[in-house]
This record gives sequence, C-alpha cells and structure tokens, in this order.
Amino acid sequence: MKIPKRLQPLVENGLIDDVLRRLMSGKEADVYVVRCGEHIRCAKVYKEVAKRSFKKAVQYQEGRKVRNSRRARAMEKGSKFGRQQQEETWQNAEVDALFRLSNAGVRVPEPYVCLDGVLLMELVVDEDGDVAPRLSDVSMSAEQAREDHAVMMGYVTRMLCAGLVHGDLSEFNVLVDEHGPVIIDLPQAVDAAANNNALPMLERDVSNMNRYYGLYAPELLNSQYAREIWDLYESGQLHPDVKLTGRFKKPSKAADVDGVLLEIKSILAEQEEKTALKKKGF
Repeated sequence: MKIPKRLQPLVENGLIDDVLRRLMSGKEADVYVVRCGEHIRCAKVYKEVAKRSFKKAVQYQEGRKVRNSRRARAMEKGSKFGRQQQEETWQNAEVDALFRLSNAGVRVPEPYVCLDGVLLMELVVDEDGDVAPRLSDVSMSAEQAREDHAVMMGYVTRMLCAGLVHGDLSEFNVLVDEHGPVIIDLPQAVDAAANNNALPMLERDVSNMNRYYGLYAPELLNSQYAREIWDLYESGQLHPDVKLTGRFKKPSKAADVDGVLLEIKSILAEQEEKTALKKKGF
C-alpha cells in the first residue's frame, strides 16, 4: 500500500521497510501493520489534537510532571508550542507506561521507538500468527472467564504497585493471544499518587472487567476487587503477589470512648452546677 505521510520519516530512517496494511482507526490513533526487516510489527500513528476525540484528557493529565519549565509554562498558556508539547507529553506517557508495566510483570506490547508522533511496537498475534483478537470478540467458558479475570486483577494490582492506573480499561483495550490477556492503549494512564481521579478510574477499570467476564461467570459481577486493591494500596500492604479475595467490608469507625466519657463528665458537671445555683436561689 502507499506509505502514509506520517510513516514516511520512519521509512527514511530505516525503521520501517514496508507498510502492509492499516489495522484500525481509533479515537486517538491509526494503527498500521508494518514490516521491519524480518519482523512484522505495528505502528501507532497518533492523531493530532484537533482530530482526536478522546474526551476529558485533562483529567488524565493531572499530576503529570513536565521537567522543562519553559514547556510547562507554554502548556499552561495554551500556545501553539504549548499544544505541541502537550501532545508530545501525551504520546510519551504511553511509551513510559509500556516500559514501566513490562518491567512490573504486566503483559503489554513491547515498545521499540516513538518518533514524530508514531509509536513502533510489537504486533500481538494469536497461535496462528494472525492479529490477536480483542477481548470483546472472544467468548469463553465460565472456568476460563474466572481464570482470565484473576489474571487481569493481578495485572491491575501490579499496575498500581508501579504507581499507575490504566484509566480506560475495558474489553476493547485488551487483546487475547495464546497465553492470555494483553493490555493495550495506555496514553491516558494516570499517576495513582498524584491524580485525584485515580480511585474512581480504578473502580471503573475493574467494573468493566467484572462486567465483561461476568457475562460468563456471573459471580464476578458482585466482586469488590477495586475497593480491596485500593484499601491495600492506601494502607501500604499492596504488593505484586498479594492474594486477593474479591471481598471488601468497609471498616466501621471506631468509637471514641474517651471523647464520649469526657462529654458525659462535662454534662454532669454542668448539671451539678445548675443544681447548686438553684439551691442558692439563683
């Protein structure tokens, strides 16, 4: 096929030898199947901000640090240069997340290079060498659903241990190869410690997984993995190999016994004072 304009620089730099076909066109990027020497990979071409339809990006970018102060000021002012830097930061966030999560033991596509708004990475394939299907296109037994759901909860845990929440996790952002689920699409991944929306995003991610796998194993629909994981995270007890139960009971607030006793003593003292004054004729 004719080489798309945005992929031309990678061809000229010898990173891509041939563009085989367009794999998909999404809300934030177009993805192409490309040949790099003997390897078949994919190239994710990010759409320009004016053409991208990903909503509420500001929520996802909260807490992201920009080391260069000039860039940070430009991004705050919304200048042309600032918008360019914001786009670059958005794209680099996915590359950083892919490396961090891969090192944390989460299955994600292996990234190779990001150049001029194009991310070159591993093409996830099935056992026949074809492009791996999305989870939304896969049906399974109840036993397989429970097994894969447990794997995904493990990945969500490892992501949080690495300081990240996916933020847009659903059956459309998970591929399934012969070894199981592979998480994709991470430019919106949020910093769990710095983003005030981290908990509701985590709850939504887990809810989406519960809902889909619950189609095959209904008992997963009422599980409480998100609250359990977050509670362990906040208490400093979360670790990559933690054993999850899917149950969570919000701890009841301990009674302030000392405070109650002081209040009672205060009331009694006040009552005694009133009685004494009444006896004196006041």
